[in-house]
Parts: sequence; structure tokens; C-alpha cells
Amino acid sequence: MTRFSLVCQEALCGFRGQKMRIMKHLEWPTLAMLAACYGLWFVSGLVVWPQFPLLALVLMALAAALHSSLQHEALHGHPTRDAALNELLVSLPLGVFYPYRRFRQMHLAHHNDERLTDPYDDPESWYRSAVTWRRLGAPLRFLLTLNNTLAGRLILGPGLMVAGFLATEPGRLRRGERGVRRAWLNHAAGLAVLAVIVVGAMGIHPLAWLAVAYAGLSVIAIRTFCEHRWERDPDGRTVIVEKGGVFGLLFLNNNLHLVHHKRPRAPWYQLPALYRQDRAAWQRRNGGYVFSSYWAIFRAFAFRAKEPVVHPEWRTGETVVPVHGGSFHPAGAPTGPQIGCNAVVPAKPDQD
Repeated sequence: MTRFSLVCQEALCGFRGQKMRIMKHLEWPTLAMLAACYGLWFVSGLVVWPQFPLLALVLMALAAALHSSLQHEALHGHPTRDAALNELLVSLPLGVFYPYRRFRQMHLAHHNDERLTDPYDDPESWYRSAVTWRRLGAPLRFLLTLNNTLAGRLILGPGLMVAGFLATEPGRLRRGERGVRRAWLNHAAGLAVLAVIVVGAMGIHPLAWLAVAYAGLSVIAIRTFCEHRWERDPDGRTVIVEKGGVFGLLFLNNNLHLVHHKRPRAPWYQLPALYRQDRAAWQRRNGGYVFSSYWAIFRAFAFRAKEPVVHPEWRTGETVVPVHGGSFHPAGAPTGPQIGCNAVVPAKPDQD
């Protein structure tokens, strides 16, 4: 056997071994959900749209919301152990507005439970610092106050999120922040493919598709509205919604959000069993921050603010923290000294 033949054989064996490792650790429920998501989206656009355009847009908005949940799974290491493959599986940007890699950067920073709800350090916090609040104009204060009702969050929340995010990204690009340029280049390529499919093949007007993406974010806002609150104990900051119903499926069981935060490597389909194993302990752990269903949240907060906009304990001093651009909203700064707040309570995810 020649040396060339030996090299080819070794390469083939290596490829087969890698393929077997990937197949061994594939999470088939997540792959099935990916297939269902893309299937719903394509059927809605290619088959339903010509006959029932409004129904098609509603179904595509639901698919966009489910796709966001699947992107969340991918950034946490699912359905394979290959991060590049996971990214590829969710790379078509059905939700339009956020590059996947930027979402991944911000969301993993959000998983620092010690800083959950911090107006600067938590990229997904809706709280504002006292200093920022005093400097806001009356119209924006009014919008943010409405945004703290569930009705306001569904109508205004996506617009506030996207506007704040897009306002800060040019600064990050100018400063050459790590990974931002590549994230946007990848996103631009995905948007080009999406445009060919949506406008070219499906014949859907770009403005109609933007409305679909906005509606998808509104659906996700049902989950995120009560997801976190301020509490001194970090475990008490994260909600449990016991009966997710159809929303639980769209959100891939992230209604059990405390379980996800404490077991972030667990796939979505294991979360209900983890919760059922010790329901009482989970509820003690988060101080009883529990809702029976999303309908209970609708009843409680549809037109009533869940909490004040200004963070009740953190960032209450007079000193302004240097702001270098936010994430989901126009506030943000690198992790730095706390201002007018108590000491951080240590918080770690459970061992998987």
C-alpha cells in the first residue's frame, strides 16, 4: 500500500469517526422541531400565502417566534456538540432584526445571574438607572412606562428593542469590538438569501415581511415580560410559569425559566421532567415567583405595570456610568463598579 493510500485511508477513518460522534450526540427532538419550524414557514409562504395571505402571515410570525427559540437552543449547544453546525442550522434569519452571533454574545452575558436585571451589565434588562431615567425626555419616559404593561410590551416592546439595538451597533463597529463585524457580515448574507426566498419565490412584499418579524418578536415578548424581576437573591429573579400550553411549545419550555438558568446545558425537552422531579424545591428556590399560566400573567398585567422602570436598588447614585452602547435597548456599559447598590450575591448554575 502506497503512502498516498495510507493517508487517504486515515482521512476516511477520521471523517467516519467524526460523523459517528456527531450522530451519537444528535438531539432528535430539536432536529424535529427545526424541521417543523422551517416546514411551517415554507408551506405558509409558498402554499398558504397565494390563497389566504393574512393567515399565511400569522403562521409565519409564529414560525419566526419558534425560530427565535431554536436559536436560543443553538447558542446553548444544541442540537449537536458542534457550535458551527448549530449556527448553520438556525442561520436563516427569519426574525430579520438580530444577527445570530450578536444574540449569542448578549444572551450568554445575560446568563451571569449575579448581575441579572442590572441596567448596565445585563443586556436583556428593561430596568433603567436613576441617572438615565432623569435624563430621558417625557415622551420616552411615557413609552417606557407603557412598555411595563403587557399590552405595551407586545405593541411597543419590539420597536423599542430594535431601535435601541440598531442605534448602538454602529458605535461597536467603529470601535472594532470583537465579533461584531463578522456577526453583521454573516447576517447580511443570510438576509440576502431570505430576500430571494421571501420576495422572489414567495412574492411577499418586504414591508409585509417586516411586519411578520415584528409580530414574531411580540410573541416572544409574552415569554420575556415576566421572565425576570429584581430580588436580592439571584435565584428569586427568575420566573416559573407552570403551564406553558401552546406558548410552552413555541418557547421550547422556557416558561420554566429558572430551571433553564440553573441547568443551561439541559435541552428544552428535559426541562419539564427536571421541574417535576422537585417542584416544591424549585418554587422555594425562586421565592415563589411563580405563575400558573401565561393567562394568569395576562390577567394580572395586561394594562397594569408589572414594576417601575427605574431599578429599585442598583445604579441609584448620582455618578454617571460611561455608556458605550447598549444591547436590546439604549442603555449599557461594560461591567464595572456598582453605584448605590448592595454587594453582589454569588450565583452559579447547577452542575449538569
